[in-house]
Amino acid sequence: MLMHSVEDAASTVASRMTKLATENVPLRDAHGRFAAVDVIAPRSVPSFDNSAMDGYAVRWADLPGTFQVVATVGAGQLMTTPVPPRAVVRILTGAPMPAELDTVVIQEHAEIEGDHVKLPEEKQGENTRKVGEDIARGEVAVTAGSRLGPGELGLLAALGVSVVPCVRAPRVAIIATGDELVDVSTPLGPSQIVDSSAHMLPALIRELGGIPTYVGIAKDDPLTMAALIASALDHDCVITTGGVSVGDRDHVRAALASAGVELELWKVAMKPGKPFSFGMNGRVPLFGLPGNPVSAFVAFELFVRPALLTMQGATKTQRPRAPVSLVRGYRKSVGRTHYIRARVERHGEHLVAHPHPKQGSAILSSLVGTNALVELPAEASEISPNSHMQAILLEAI
Repeated sequence: MLMHSVEDAASTVASRMTKLATENVPLRDAHGRFAAVDVIAPRSVPSFDNSAMDGYAVRWADLPGTFQVVATVGAGQLMTTPVPPRAVVRILTGAPMPAELDTVVIQEHAEIEGDHVKLPEEKQGENTRKVGEDIARGEVAVTAGSRLGPGELGLLAALGVSVVPCVRAPRVAIIATGDELVDVSTPLGPSQIVDSSAHMLPALIRELGGIPTYVGIAKDDPLTMAALIASALDHDCVITTGGVSVGDRDHVRAALASAGVELELWKVAMKPGKPFSFGMNGRVPLFGLPGNPVSAFVAFELFVRPALLTMQGATKTQRPRAPVSLVRGYRKSVGRTHYIRARVERHGEHLVAHPHPKQGSAILSSLVGTNALVELPAEASEISPNSHMQAILLEAI
């Protein structure tokens, strides 16, 4: 297969993704999930006119003046007796407004005179909350594809929505490959390395709302690999790490074919992350990430992350991008898009990117403190200091 551009590879992956099924999720369990449909407000919030402040409820047309205080009403109480003309009610925050009264004068502006109170002029309707002021019955409370965060959950609770239709969370199987890999708890032999991606990738998947399952480490044998891959195809997505290069012991390509995976991508013109592969077994996508952990991280960000979000029906599947000033110059070969790990800081209205001093694809420490991937175009060769480049922002700056 020819080496694909990053754009072509991303387009190929996106074209093969489909949204998963819908399930009803209790509100208490819905944090981080994606709404499958527009959620329509079944009632108004607030559902009754109420006071926004402690003070005195009054007829606006009577202001200013001195009035008799005929009652006190607090939150959770309802005044059912009519309020006489030229009278007011002491009212507390959240209490329902008496039907005849339309304005609240806050207590700091009131002068108490026995059982009367002197109130100044005020704007009509001031310090009150009207029915539907927050959201009216029939309005869209949460749009389909929205991720349910604390604000969305709070609004849905206020609306009395206890169950939310959500897209099913994708179940993602992770398979590492390589005779040299061991679990983090295993004492290292002289030629062994810890499978760090076994912890990095599940963390990335959980951040997106997915459910990761670490299947295990497949040794460098195509039959063993094929069997492990085949056993994971009951998941919604399969990720392998390592073994997708062109070395004598890189057996993943043969194993994928044995497991019925039809490859659509093999190698992308990028650095790090060139040995990336993608294929399908029926409706199950399989991503072959490079073995080097930084390469795996970058390939995940560019291809797997948008795919998992698309599977959940997310309206936004791409990280935000922004122009940054790259403080150091950079030299590269033409033909591959480079992704530089950097710390981006805001200087006034401008974003400045400080590249990590170590940019090797096996340098895990280059991911610590990194909040952006600075994209150097494939056609570029010499990047001058303070050049403006596009950056993929991994967090809000």
